[in-house]
Amino acid sequence: MTGSGHASQTSARGSGSRRIRLAGRRTWPLLAALVLCAPSIASADILVFTTGRTMSVASSRLEIDRLVVTLREGGEASFPRALIARIDQDEVPYPSPVTEVAAEDAVASLAPGATGPDTLGTVPGARPFAELIATSAATYGVDVRLVHAVIEAESNYQPRARSAKGAKGLMQLMPATARQYAVRDPYDPRTNIDAGVRHLKDLLTRFDVGLALAAYNAGEATVRRFGGLPPYAETRSYVSRILRRVGR
Repeated sequence: MTGSGHASQTSARGSGSRRIRLAGRRTWPLLAALVLCAPSIASADILVFTTGRTMSVASSRLEIDRLVVTLREGGEASFPRALIARIDQDEVPYPSPVTEVAAEDAVASLAPGATGPDTLGTVPGARPFAELIATSAATYGVDVRLVHAVIEAESNYQPRARSAKGAKGLMQLMPATARQYAVRDPYDPRTNIDAGVRHLKDLLTRFDVGLALAAYNAGEATVRRFGGLPPYAETRSYVSRILRRVGR
């Protein structure tokens, strides 16, 4: 998220979406029943946390007091059920990888020169909004893999994503950033990507790539105040995750 704080997304969903509320105890037997009746590979889900943040996952299942999710790029994660407010159906299409790879293999494939199926250097053309991203990246001279990694971290390619702090769209533009780049509709993928890449490019002209990412996430003023990478766990994780995705 540009401006301040870590990118936390809240997606707007249509009236036809599947929604399961998890905050109350009464809903968990229902979830358990749905999980038991569902096929082994469930449709993609949006986890809505009690904090308002969202997370898109390939599938989810209940195991006692924890919700176990299958990540889109391989591997699993689990969360205490008390942290999940509900599960919505993910209506945004995501292309499946050509071959399945383990999470460890996906990370390892990000080494410079790697050509595995989940390497950002080879996959961006098959990802959502690839043409718009490639155009903006070329226009402003930003590594297209870096743009994809930022969008992946900010919104996971959800154009209607909105954070509790007001960041909107694919690149999670804060209102001030949207005004700075004359963005009328931050939910429009074309204008959102264009402004987000321009902003990222501006930061890259003033900082190295790690600090530019930190400034994109926590705000340029925050980076300058600390004279480097801010001591925020979320920002440090954000920077580290993106740099791994682009093999730096």
